[in-house]
Amino acid sequence: MLQAWRRGDPEALGRIIPLMQRELRLLAHRYMARERAGHTLQTSALVNEAYLRLLDADQVDWKDRAHFLAIAANLMRRILVDHARSRSNRKRGGDRKEASLEVDFLAAPTADPDLVKLDDALTALAAFDGRKARVVELRYFGGLDLDETAEVLKVPRDTVKRDWRLARTWIYCEMTGSRDHDQ
Repeated sequence: MLQAWRRGDPEALGRIIPLMQRELRLLAHRYMARERAGHTLQTSALVNEAYLRLLDADQVDWKDRAHFLAIAANLMRRILVDHARSRSNRKRGGDRKEASLEVDFLAAPTADPDLVKLDDALTALAAFDGRKARVVELRYFGGLDLDETAEVLKVPRDTVKRDWRLARTWIYCEMTGSRDHDQ
């Protein structure tokens, strides 16, 4: 169905979404669980906004289900970051709320990093090493395991494992202001 959508079948996305609805909702729920209480964006709104953005992604060379979920996860991340930036801009930098990270995400635990700060660190990592940034997007934001990430990136599982470990350390250093990753 992904290939049919890519070839121009306008009905294909409509058939894909119900099949992927459960997984899209799980992704959105995972994102929203990291957000502050009383967040103005709800899980269903996040899924709907991602769906609208997917409508514009008809030229993507879809590989498989994991690739679709990776793109959807990236879109949800962008939506939440845009929402956080817009909220922050409206309040002139004040009242930024932080999003929790998994305990094992960073090399050393920190207290609830800011989603915008995490996005900035990930953007900096992408400029330095794009593949490692993609590993973070797929694993952390997309919820893919090592094997699924390796499949999407077309690299060995051990490469993903190594990239994941190095990327976590790099992002930790970037977010804490430590520059040890530059050495």
